[in-house]
Order: sequence, then C-alpha cells, then structure tokens
Amino acid sequence: MRIIEILPELDIGGVERHVIDLANELSRRGHEIMVISSGGRMLPQLAREVKHRILPVNKKNPFTILRCAGLIADIAKNEGWQVLHAHSRVPAWIADIASGRSGVPFVVTAHVDFGTKKHWIYSPYRRAKKVICVSEAVRQGMRDCFYENTQVILNGLDTPGKFWCKPDTAEIKFLFVGRLSDVKGLQDVLVALPDGENWSLDVLGDGPMRSELEKIAESRGFIGRAHFHGYAEPTVCDEYMAKSSCLLFPSYKEGMPLTLARAVQIGIPVLASDIAPVAEMCATPELLLPAGDPARWRTALSDFIRGGLTLPKWKEIPTLTAQVDAVEKIYSELADKS
Repeated sequence: MRIIEILPELDIGGVERHVIDLANELSRRGHEIMVISSGGRMLPQLAREVKHRILPVNKKNPFTILRCAGLIADIAKNEGWQVLHAHSRVPAWIADIASGRSGVPFVVTAHVDFGTKKHWIYSPYRRAKKVICVSEAVRQGMRDCFYENTQVILNGLDTPGKFWCKPDTAEIKFLFVGRLSDVKGLQDVLVALPDGENWSLDVLGDGPMRSELEKIAESRGFIGRAHFHGYAEPTVCDEYMAKSSCLLFPSYKEGMPLTLARAVQIGIPVLASDIAPVAEMCATPELLLPAGDPARWRTALSDFIRGGLTLPKWKEIPTLTAQVDAVEKIYSELADKS
C-alpha cells in the first residue's frame, strides 16, 4: 500500500515518536510511506526508505491550510497514494480538504483529549473514515466531538534492549523524561522535592519552560542536584531508565504516554499522576498521585527516599507489532474500497 502520514512537525514529543515508529514499521513490511511535516530534530530517525516532504502543515493560518491541502491533494491523486493519515488538528483539516479534492480516503489519530468544547474544530474527525484513539480515556474524553467512527488502538512499543537494575548507591536517582511544558508537571516536582535528603534528578527533554524550570531549581538550591541534559535520543532515555532509581511522571494531560509505557517495559519504579490515560495503564490506580498537588508529591517523594512507599503496579504494554497490525488492517480496508 501507499500511505501518507501528516503531522505538524518532527521535533520532540509523543506524536512524533508514534508516527516515526509507525512509518518505519510499515516501511519494513514493504509498504510505501511518505511523511509530511514541517521538519524537526527527530527527522533523522525516519528509516531511509520512508519518504519525507517538508510543508508548513503546523500553521493554523487558513490560507496556509488550503495551500497545503491543495498540494497534498495533487500529490495523492497524481502519484497514486491510497490513504491519508492525519495526526493532530491542523493536519486533520488539511487531510479532510485534500481528501475531498483527490478522492483519497483519510483517517485521523486522536492522540490526546484536548478538553475543548468548540466541537466545530473537530468537523474533520467526524468526516474521517476512521478516528483512531490511542486510549479509551481519549475516546471517552472526546466522545462529544466524534461520531461512531472511532476505534481504540493502544500505542505499542518494541522490546527494549535494556532493563532496570536497582542502582548500587545510597543516592536516590530520580529521572524525568519529556517535553518541558506546563502540562508535563515538572514544575510541581521541583517544588515538591524535599530538602536535606540524598537525591539527584536527571531531566531529559527540552521545551518552552526549560529556562523557567532551571530558575525554579536554582531558587531551591538544587544546582548540582538537578541536571538538565536537553533532548535525548530514545536509546539514551532507555539507558537512563535502566540505571535510575525512579521515574517521575507528574503530567496533567496525556493520550497514552509512550514515556510511561517505556518505563513500564524497562521495569523502573514510577511515581505518576492520577489522570485517566495513566489510570487506564495502571493495575493499582489507587496508588497514583493527584496531578498539580506538590504537597502530596512531596510526601510521596520523601516516603520513596526512605523506602516506605508502596508503588503502583502496571498492566502489560502492547507491542508495536500489535499496534501496526491494527492500523494496517484499517488501511487495507480503505485501500480496497478506493
């Protein structure tokens, strides 16, 4: 099959990781895949066989949306592409328009519950042949924005090359992996981390709040204890997870978080927020912590440091093979009808 994947950018984030894994696996299976994005630092992670085209599909300007849709419609129709697959809202509008002009069917993946009541924003989702939701929490949270064209396909991951081993040190080595934005909650962790305890914190990630987060760490006297390493490749993140004491996951909003899924696979202990997509992954959700509550997080962090905290247990993480099998089936059904 010949499939076009459209996402805003290939910079840093779970949507980017999702599309890269999906595109690479589909290509490995013999399909012809084109990814259309505005580019970004994760672009080199696409397999060499995957085509990539840079277009400003991250821009909300209506004229830019129409121009991108026209270009993609021409590409799809003239080159014989069989399915358009959009990831995020602006690409959904672009794919909807391009599909109407080219006759090529489109699907959309809903990666997160946006929580908006402006249902008109999701008109393309209602016109899509299928809306793939990355968790039941996303489908339920967005149910008023979709019709009965949804299907839950949980994010899957390949088998990690490393597994957790408790560090042979008295120091507790906390780890945060993710985009440095307010919805990821790292600011709460920096406020909650207790003084006078033997711990360090490694932060892997970059984003708009990095400078502000570094200032919070500095104001609390954490220079030399909280280390901001910037963006790290997936293999580096795996290495840190395998040798750290505990992953901190204080998010306010997620879809089906790949960082948490990877941590569960690797086996590192996790302290995580009690939000619907995380609770869906957890076998003991009563042990999750309230998002945005530094006082509760401080108590939990102190108890963990002193060895007195009961940790959550997690459900099995789906494989990348299972995820791609399900998506591939949707593509096949649409390609046969087109």
